[in-house]
Amino acid sequence: MLVGAGGDEVSATPLTPYRYEAQAQRHCPHDRVVWLDFRKGLYYRKGQKRYGEGFDGSFVCLSEARGNFYRRSLLGLR
Repeated sequence: MLVGAGGDEVSATPLTPYRYEAQAQRHCPHDRVVWLDFRKGLYYRKGQKRYGEGFDGSFVCLSEARGNFYRRSLLGLR
């Protein structure tokens, strides 16, 4: 359990990582799929340079990534 700035308890949403993009999309059909880099604590959207690259990541639903306090990478965004 995490404690927020106001002293409130904040809990992370369950994170369901997948090896393949299609698996993640089936898990969350009404949400975007992002590539989560566990080591850097960032997620990448489709079209960004590091989307789906590396060994320290997985495909997850965008809402789950945000709910677990991962930050959006600005790499390759305009």
